[in-house]
Amino acid sequence: MSRITSINVNGIRSATKKGFFEWLHQHQADVVCLQEIKISDADLTPDLRSPLHYQGYFNHAEKKGYSGVGIYTSIPADYVLGMGCDEFDREGRLISANFGHLTVVSAYLPSGSSGPERQEAKFRFLAKFGPWIDAMMKHHRETGHEYIICGDWNIAHKEIDLKNWKGNLKNSGFTPEERAWMTEVFETRGFVDVFRLLNQEAEQYTWWSNRGQAWAKNVGWRIDYQIATPGIAQKAKAAYIYKDERFSDHAPLTIDYDVSL
Repeated sequence: MSRITSINVNGIRSATKKGFFEWLHQHQADVVCLQEIKISDADLTPDLRSPLHYQGYFNHAEKKGYSGVGIYTSIPADYVLGMGCDEFDREGRLISANFGHLTVVSAYLPSGSSGPERQEAKFRFLAKFGPWIDAMMKHHRETGHEYIICGDWNIAHKEIDLKNWKGNLKNSGFTPEERAWMTEVFETRGFVDVFRLLNQEAEQYTWWSNRGQAWAKNVGWRIDYQIATPGIAQKAKAAYIYKDERFSDHAPLTIDYDVSL
């Protein structure tokens, strides 16, 4: 059994101050995908680079204190940064770790909520990201190699995936165009929303705004995913959203797969 966890830490240093590493020690995930680490390579201390029994791999944004992704793994891996798109690779959006028969990706898709310019950037990202994941699916079908894309996709797919869906139909993260793109990922591109394979219940949120009393009232969004090729998706046995402690404005999403890394 292999345990894979994904979390947008909203600053790795901030999350560690809130007990993130103590939780990881108890949680015992094999692979931990991090998004929005908000740190440069020069500022990574040894404890942040290789905490506990993990080796860390990172893709930093050029802009200080912005974006960035990482993967902690208890098993050595080969890793690849970005997707070959200069605009977004400079933002530290993607890192892939290869474990022989399996590739795990930590992905932080752009948010468009700050204004029209960033929403346009988000659509440009999706236009590049689609063919990139198509190549994964092609490789999977030709060779059987499996892929799991973990991370903060900044899109809620269906009405069940956010509390106030009627009030967000025109807002970034729930526009018809973004939702249609997600539908295409599952119905045309052939990937599987692994959490929904195991859990079809409402109010399964992974992110809560810091405004108002969103957390207290559970006014959340499910925007963090593990999206996988069909073979390994079918080996998913259990899924958890951890809410007993808060390390950031996102909750860790964990899925246990009946495979060995």
